[in-house]
Amino acid sequence: MDVEISHIDYSDLSGGLVRMMDRFKEEGTLTGEIEEDERLRDDPNAAVLGLLYDQRVRAEFAFTGPLRLKDRLGHLDLEKIAEMDFDEFQDLFAEKPAVHRFTNKMAENTQKVAGILADEYDGNAANLWNDGADLSTIEKRLKKLPGFGPAKASKIKYVLHYFGHRDFSDAE
Repeated sequence: MDVEISHIDYSDLSGGLVRMMDRFKEEGTLTGEIEEDERLRDDPNAAVLGLLYDQRVRAEFAFTGPLRLKDRLGHLDLEKIAEMDFDEFQDLFAEKPAVHRFTNKMAENTQKVAGILADEYDGNAANLWNDGADLSTIEKRLKKLPGFGPAKASKIKYVLHYFGHRDFSDAE
């Protein structure tokens, strides 16, 4: 499936997300797998969790981590994830291939983020941005979530744009 997404300037970034966007320009896929890209486009919770996991692992592995989790759980229902027994959740998180190499901390952050998104955003990460909020507001909302500092929150523009959740081609 060809996806029509305009390219935006990401010259202010470095690292794995840049490699993914470069690949998209050249090959039409961010993760290297069209099907995985489509799954991330279809699920805003997966896209946001992928950004959460984009830390000290290859970016493609980070962004497909939520898809591995979804395959194990059968869902990415944030309310259910938040309410799971932590030890059980952590065991699923750590199954090979692990969702993330830092299974303890990322499993903990996943449940915390899931709880906040369930309580404050009706369990849908898209509610962080689908009310028409400007980029600054979206970044502020993200920074309130565990594991999202300023540097990571600043990448949301590119994640939302390139995974087709929100068009930022006119944003500066």
